Amino acid sequence: MSTRERLQTVRMRILFVMGAIFLTCSFLVAQLWRIQVIRADEFASSLDHQSIRRVRLPGVRGRIFDRNGEVLADNQPSYCIAIYTEELRQRGPWGRTIDHVDAVIDELSQVLALERQVDRGDIQRHVQRRLPLPFLAWRGLDASAMARWAESVRTFPGVDIYVESERVYPHGTVAAHLLGYVGRADTVREEENPYHYYLPEMAGRAGVERSADSYLRGRAGGRLIRVDATGFKYEEYGELEPVAGEDIHLTLDLQIQMFAENVMSNQPGAVVVMDPRNGDVLALASGPAFDRRALASRAAWQRILEDPDRPAVNRAIAGQYPPGSTFKPLVALAGLLHGRIDENTVFQCPGYYSIGNLRMRCWLRRGHGPLQLESAIEQSCNPYFIETAMRTGHARVHHMADSMGFGRRTGIDLPGEATGLLPDDAWKRRQWNDAWRPGDTANVAIGQGALLTTPLQLAVFTAALANGGRIYRPRLFGGEDSPPVLVQQMAWGSDQLQSVQAGMLGTIHGERGTGRRAQIPGIQMAGKTGTAQFGQDRTHAWMLLYAPYEAPRYAVVMILEDESSGGVIVGPRLHDLMRAILERDGILSPMQIATEMVHLEQSHSGESI
Repeated sequence: MSTRERLQTVRMRILFVMGAIFLTCSFLVAQLWRIQVIRADEFASSLDHQSIRRVRLPGVRGRIFDRNGEVLADNQPSYCIAIYTEELRQRGPWGRTIDHVDAVIDELSQVLALERQVDRGDIQRHVQRRLPLPFLAWRGLDASAMARWAESVRTFPGVDIYVESERVYPHGTVAAHLLGYVGRADTVREEENPYHYYLPEMAGRAGVERSADSYLRGRAGGRLIRVDATGFKYEEYGELEPVAGEDIHLTLDLQIQMFAENVMSNQPGAVVVMDPRNGDVLALASGPAFDRRALASRAAWQRILEDPDRPAVNRAIAGQYPPGSTFKPLVALAGLLHGRIDENTVFQCPGYYSIGNLRMRCWLRRGHGPLQLESAIEQSCNPYFIETAMRTGHARVHHMADSMGFGRRTGIDLPGEATGLLPDDAWKRRQWNDAWRPGDTANVAIGQGALLTTPLQLAVFTAALANGGRIYRPRLFGGEDSPPVLVQQMAWGSDQLQSVQAGMLGTIHGERGTGRRAQIPGIQMAGKTGTAQFGQDRTHAWMLLYAPYEAPRYAVVMILEDESSGGVIVGPRLHDLMRAILERDGILSPMQIATEMVHLEQSHSGESI
């Protein structure tokens, strides 16, 4: 081949290569144009989808107030030590970053003089599930720990103070059962626009915190953060502020609640105070109390659950007890309503009541002798009310008790309310495959046998005795949105009710009244004591009352478990409770208080139940 031909061949090859390069470059330019210009919006959206994370921000929980504006539950800042893992990440496998964070926490533990609250497993779970969020190594720092941190802050890059909301109860254990407590909310993922991460949120777990949870929680907000290819936070932008929860006001009176808990002396039992005019719950106390701070420790909470005194149980609504003699006014009203007795009916009390070969003892073994209705209530005579129930018939007594709400929940806005038990023939056949017998009627007549009530049910009954027979649903939430609810108007004649009320007045103010230890000179109150047997030779002590007698404002029930006598044990405590309430209200004058001090020095004689 000649030189000219070889040059021509080389030239053709060069032109071919250059053409190929041109075509390739043109193709690349076209593709770049398509990607960066034509499809720019599509890829930008895809990038955001892959790198932007939505973080759910909980709303601040609403506060709880009593009827007078006293704060019962609030929020306060809880200072935490937060580790920002994106600033501490190490090259190489994830384990290196985890080890480095673990070492930093060890060093912080020594500098801050704090025991570790997290372990390596917690760090690993955070890296795997919540990497872009701060890792909280300590929560609830006290002032001394905060001071030590301030001295060492420059030593620890990537570590800072993080503030989260903490639920607090300014009055400690007061109304612990009523208010309840909060815990970490369960994560509920939204179907539309789901969040990638959920910051801790409080949810009510018991009491008012639980029943009003939907109002207290508020509405969540959100924040957008961008993460890099490894999942670490790169930047954050865009935030929708959460909306705080609603504040709620209860009908509870904090002072009365504190008075009630003081007279209980942290014994197992309950006190309920209601306003008989509208059903407002003024106090709902249960003992023994429990410390909600124990919830931070599983071991401490387990000890509470295993405590034989059952401090976690709200006895005011969930305790179920035989009512004993506090049930006798209902039996009297049933007999009066159906014409089986009247205020002048006299029965003989020899100290027992015979049913076949069975003798049911009166608490006064020598007997009360002949008694009319008022005296029978005043002295709490068992044979009188057994005879009344026998003449009236159990079906009628049962019907009245059912109308009063015994054997079912009152409807108070609290979780965990018990129903009690109102037995009848159908129940006994289901439970024991046996028919109802006269002995069963006799037991129910004196508040024994299978009959069980809650302190709240008896408080509703007491309020009805005070207000003329109106059964109100116990009202816990105040305001125009929660008006009083009248459940039932009992068809008691005024003369019938006055006979029972007069007997209850004598219970406290009569010479032989079983509740006279509750007396406050110058203040008329009506009441009824009860000593309810359970188990083998064990008793609970009851007393109910309402005051002032002529214009009742308070209906009160108290029970103390495993105590010997309602009149002897509970009577003096209700005296102290009512004195504190009436003195606060200005109903007790200085002269009456002085008179009462003299009265307290006088001794009481005789037995009472």
